Amino acid sequence: MTERRDKTTDRARFERLVEEALAGLPKTFKKHMENIAVMVETRPSPRTLREMRTGPGGTLLGLYHGVPLHYRGSYYGNTPPDVIVIYQEPIEEICRTDEEIKLKVREVVLHEVGHFFGMTDRELRAIEGDDEW
Repeated sequence: MTERRDKTTDRARFERLVEEALAGLPKTFKKHMENIAVMVETRPSPRTLREMRTGPGGTLLGLYHGVPLHYRGSYYGNTPPDVIVIYQEPIEEICRTDEEIKLKVREVVLHEVGHFFGMTDRELRAIEGDDEW
């Protein structure tokens, strides 16, 4: 039986979950992931929530900032890295166990990586239950 989570996962442990999710990406995706930083933040700022039009009581678990891969042309160079941010507290707040946190981190990382590759939220929702992804 999975034990109920009683306290917040420490930052280092949460970051390891993010690293594991990235390491588990299929090689075909990993080989294209250049010039991208993946960060963990405690929670999105009020400004970020407004910009993302997250309404009252809404939750933001992760965010991709950048130019999706398929929009990059020959002009794309000497640019700062794209950024994926994974928000620790919102993920922990919706999960009851450590195993749920691990699964949710993987799901959010894959979702944001999908945005890096230019996938829309609709496309991502259609494949998120697919074990191949």
